[in-house]
Amino acid sequence: MTGADMALPAQDERTLPAVVLRDVNTRPLDQVLTELQAVVEAHGHVVVVCSPATPAPVLRRLHTLRSLLESDRIALFRPDLPPLAVAVLARQLRQLASCDIGPGVLASAGRLLTHYLHAGALLGSVARLDRVPVDLKQHAKSWLPGSQFAVLAHPQPQLVRLGPDAMLDGPEFGTWMLVARGQLPSDWVTTTLAPAWRVQGLREAPLPAESGRWWGTGKLVEFCTFLPDLSVLYQLVTSVRRGTCHWCGIDVIGDRCVFCSATPPAPEARPALTRRT
Repeated sequence: MTGADMALPAQDERTLPAVVLRDVNTRPLDQVLTELQAVVEAHGHVVVVCSPATPAPVLRRLHTLRSLLESDRIALFRPDLPPLAVAVLARQLRQLASCDIGPGVLASAGRLLTHYLHAGALLGSVARLDRVPVDLKQHAKSWLPGSQFAVLAHPQPQLVRLGPDAMLDGPEFGTWMLVARGQLPSDWVTTTLAPAWRVQGLREAPLPAESGRWWGTGKLVEFCTFLPDLSVLYQLVTSVRRGTCHWCGIDVIGDRCVFCSATPPAPEARPALTRRT
């Protein structure tokens, strides 16, 4: 992780602790390089998880570090999710890291597990929201005093103005919900949305520093539902067909190796058959 606020507390006793690369872009390059190299040598492979709202200088520094180490054992994973959901996903990978799963499969599992997350927020304004489609009517209403909007960013974008019958489409399977409160004084997420979605457990966490940038406002309550049980996560990941990266040789799931970015080679074209006359 690139920020301590994205390293959520352990979900269970087997969850491995997160390694936080602090101040990646402000500390001397050689200092951060030495730290990352030590992490790679200690663990063999490293998956750096960061959100789409991570500042560009931090991303550039991460790519520089990976290039200087000339290592295919470092994967940069940046899922298209709000910051709180990225933190949840990173914790799920920390849970799975305690199992007998190879580094390539573990890193690839991040893309698989995003399909089981529902991530959104209650916003006091959508005037600066550019991650979810906002029509002109909704944009105009966001300027009215007291307006609030329930927004689902993943898996399918949805935006409704808060009212007596306002609701978002939720998961069709049992989940827990994590809530992070910003500067919006509202209990709608915990008292209305969570019961409607029939969540089986509810926890709260500090709001990630990058959430305000991602949602376009600090007046928000961010939420994410997820599968908390390690046995369920393990079954999901191990039930997917595995392949071997033709470039670096590690086992992966999916069509791209997250460490070396190689994709399966295209099948060789067969010669055209000609008919004898």
